[in-house]
Amino acid sequence: MTTAVLVALADKDPEITREHLDELAFLAETAGIESLHRFIQKLPQPDVRTFVGKGKLEEIKEFVVANQVANIIFDDDLSPSQLRNIEKEVNTPGREMKTRVYDRSLLILDIFSMRAQTAQARAQVELAMNQYLLPRLTRMWTHLERQRGGTGTRGGAGEREIETDRRNIRYRISLLKDELEKIDKQRKTQRKSRSNVVRVALVGYTNVGKSTLMNLLSKSDVKAENKLFATVDATVRKVVLGDIPFLLSDTVGFIRKLPHHLIESFKSTLDEVREADILLHVVDVAHPYHDNQVEVVKNTLADLGAGDITTILVLNKLDLLQEFESINKDELKGYYRQHGFEHVVFISAEKKLNLDELRALVFETVKKKHLAIYPNYVSV
Repeated sequence: MTTAVLVALADKDPEITREHLDELAFLAETAGIESLHRFIQKLPQPDVRTFVGKGKLEEIKEFVVANQVANIIFDDDLSPSQLRNIEKEVNTPGREMKTRVYDRSLLILDIFSMRAQTAQARAQVELAMNQYLLPRLTRMWTHLERQRGGTGTRGGAGEREIETDRRNIRYRISLLKDELEKIDKQRKTQRKSRSNVVRVALVGYTNVGKSTLMNLLSKSDVKAENKLFATVDATVRKVVLGDIPFLLSDTVGFIRKLPHHLIESFKSTLDEVREADILLHVVDVAHPYHDNQVEVVKNTLADLGAGDITTILVLNKLDLLQEFESINKDELKGYYRQHGFEHVVFISAEKKLNLDELRALVFETVKKKHLAIYPNYVSV
């Protein structure tokens, strides 16, 4: 496993800063990177040249050189010039081992690249990666899948090579958009063919247990891991509760600061969310900042145009709550109902707790949708 240091600007609340860096460390671990140290700086706004101040960057460099650290990972997006300046400051001439600089978007894109299984997901990730790389080509990332003897060249042939790369990437972006448009048309045709069936989509922050719940409800075998973004491809299964069938889809998990290019590239996959009749918003209720994660998902759904879809809030991982028997569940349900969630249920997908209550609630909600949306539907 390769190594990294993590870098973030301090939030007003130190606990929030710690939680954000814990998440960044989990992202790094998912990408096969071990976090050795964390650097935090209090700044009113990022330094326009190197994100952190000159003294802090020198401190980071000293640690990286002394410990032969392979990567520096920032918990925010960096501009192309910031990326170049940081790499130049850290990788001084004569230094044998070169340290790679990640920003948050690049780290997430790398994870999606590793996780994508279907042709559609791979094309979506490649499109997002190319859109990310286009303004950053002077850094000559190994993402370009060829070695040219160094991290960058200036002037002459080097500049001409960069222009060639730009043209090639723009052409590749155009091809990928055409490919995804064809896939999107096929998906729309498939969705029309099942328009007489209620659609339910699992949504939520990444790593909250959506795939585990998908397996339980659909009796299928969807990949479920204790890693971020275990699911990248949308998975759809037919489920029957009582005498009513419906389609259940497991979708990619949301996360704070989800890269814009990724959201745009995954448009057709996220149509499973936009076109759903019912959303099961799964929450890791044992997470200390699960309320913040709920807000991230709500805001992302609103941005996708899915903010008004009937939603069941599924408070998962109840078994991980310390002394959960003493928790006032009615009070917590009341809190979320005040924040716009009419239907709230506690479960543990891992321990199979309260699943009957969830199934009953899903059945009643699906049944109402059938009567409201498909009055001529005949159950089979």
